[in-house]
Amino acid sequence: MKKVAIPTALERAMRREAEALERLDRDVYAEFERDPLAPIVGLGPVDAKLAIMGRDPGRKEVEIGQPFVGAGGQKVRDALYRRRHGEALPDFERSVDVGHEVFWINTVPYKPLGNKAWSMAVKRRFQPMMARLLLETWRGETVITLGREAFLWFGLDQPRDVRQSLEAFWQREDRFDATHRTRLALADGTARELTLAPLPHPSPLNQRWFKRFPDLMQQRLKTLGVD
Repeated sequence: MKKVAIPTALERAMRREAEALERLDRDVYAEFERDPLAPIVGLGPVDAKLAIMGRDPGRKEVEIGQPFVGAGGQKVRDALYRRRHGEALPDFERSVDVGHEVFWINTVPYKPLGNKAWSMAVKRRFQPMMARLLLETWRGETVITLGREAFLWFGLDQPRDVRQSLEAFWQREDRFDATHRTRLALADGTARELTLAPLPHPSPLNQRWFKRFPDLMQQRLKTLGVD
């Protein structure tokens, strides 16, 4: 599978927006000698069958320079490894390797102070860039979203009926078992139908769902036919 990189024009646009971020955790970037304006985007193969979308990077993601490698991301990667190899993830290196056939993306590709969610204003500023990155550098259609914010992101700057449909689906008791078909459109008319498979956020702070996440993730992968 051909791996994709972030287009130069999009990276420049993200860096410009990042310059004005008041809650960018610059101390953590400095601690690991990382460029605070460099977006942390995993991306993946252009023909990846599955995309996984989260909220934003954390401390470990800044250290390594890749998304979904911290505590929550390891839960996701462990499920991928178990699905493929039938055993627990053995080490960190394997956790990185097992994600090479998945397309990874976040709502905002920068770490916020205290890992507190970025404001709606910030998410809206980055939405056009992240949506273009998803639609123009990936050809798949199935997205596992992690947490409420990643799921409802697909309604940002979309028609009212799309937003209402997403919000109604999130209220369903079976939202972590069922899938939702939605349309993501850019301002220039570029659009694609996507299938969203939401899951709770795998953070240890999400006490209600943290212990159940591995089973939910395994069931998702099985239902979606991901090997």
